Amino acid sequence: MAKVLLNKSRKKRLEAGHPWVFQSEVQEIQGEYQPGEIVDIVNHQGHFLAKGYINPASQIIVRILSYDQKEEIDQQFFTKRVREAFGFRTRFVSNPNACRVVYGEADFLPGLIVDRYNDILVAQILSLGMDVRREQIKQALIDVFQPAGIYLRNDVPVRELEGLEQGKEVLYGQCPQEVTIEENGLKYIVDIVEGQKTGFFYDQRENRAAIAPLMTGWGEKHGISLQEVENDGKRQPMPVDKRGKVVKNPFWDGAEVLECFTHTGSFTMNACKHGAKKVTALDISEHAIETAKRNITLNGFLHRVDFVVANAFDYLRESVELGRSWDVVILDPPAFAKSRAAVRGAIRGYKDINLHGLKLVRQGGYLVTASCSYHVSPELFLQTIQEAAFDAKKIIRLIEWRGAGKDHPEISGADEGHYLKFAIFEVRDRR
Repeated sequence: MAKVLLNKSRKKRLEAGHPWVFQSEVQEIQGEYQPGEIVDIVNHQGHFLAKGYINPASQIIVRILSYDQKEEIDQQFFTKRVREAFGFRTRFVSNPNACRVVYGEADFLPGLIVDRYNDILVAQILSLGMDVRREQIKQALIDVFQPAGIYLRNDVPVRELEGLEQGKEVLYGQCPQEVTIEENGLKYIVDIVEGQKTGFFYDQRENRAAIAPLMTGWGEKHGISLQEVENDGKRQPMPVDKRGKVVKNPFWDGAEVLECFTHTGSFTMNACKHGAKKVTALDISEHAIETAKRNITLNGFLHRVDFVVANAFDYLRESVELGRSWDVVILDPPAFAKSRAAVRGAIRGYKDINLHGLKLVRQGGYLVTASCSYHVSPELFLQTIQEAAFDAKKIIRLIEWRGAGKDHPEISGADEGHYLKFAIFEVRDRR
């Protein structure tokens, strides 16, 4: 087996748990090897550190698979790792039938992503070392999950950095284009073939549920109060508006909500589930709005949702100019910074949507905001929102701060896994 000898002057990232070896950390490679083969990694003194698969065409030259020199990287290895990953979800995730069951490096299977949609698995193989072990991965997934089908979503540009082609295909069994799953007690139609990434974003599960406390308790601010009213010969408390009329809307105490970048309608549906009176769901994509509409209809919330196809930046700005306002504004945009060079532009984007989002939140309401850009650090994201609040003449109070869900664990020492930032702020006017 070839050995990758590391520089003496390198940072001890590998020893701290980081699962990658970069080209710049390598002093020399001893022995013959083929791209994708397993190699030992040793320090400058020749002491064994780990083993993993090598790809000299990638800046990440080795990805770690094991810290045990005697461990064989064979079929048994992959089945064991997949079984351990699923055991973790069974322990920590409320519905392990619908979640991310393998999360690459964080599950000690670098370059492999697997999402479960009941009896259908959708996988992404992102690296050469995993691609050459496709059959072992397939067999491991069959052994652990006994799926009806496994679909490969290898249509991701990162594969090209590994010298691999993009593509989509059925890896095993029969795979329908759409599947229906349940998350937080809500049903979703997921397009595994044409949907973004693997079809659904499981990483926000707990964050979507976290908006529940924001959705009720707004009746009084809307001019509605409970009063003793004669009803069927009895006096009983009923919701009454400022004109003295009984309000028959059962969601009279619910929030009025704006969700931008709604995608599949996930935050909108959680808002409705927990009592929102009215939600405006916005996305620039007509296909996304149609998907959201199908999901919202499936769950019986259609009469409480207005749909808007528009650019969120323009809609937020125009809404400020028109004097509109909501009790809760939710901003869950796609990644604005996909590289370090894009951070400056991304920050302008995050500040713009949060500035106008804050202006649209009524006194005492809430801003729910997120960033999935890894290159935008938590500190920078919070600083950007604070600057937006200053410019919007708002005082904000942090109520909730979260990352990705439990099916997206993070390896200590590998900051790359800490990509999602999610926050809930109470918003007050500064006068």
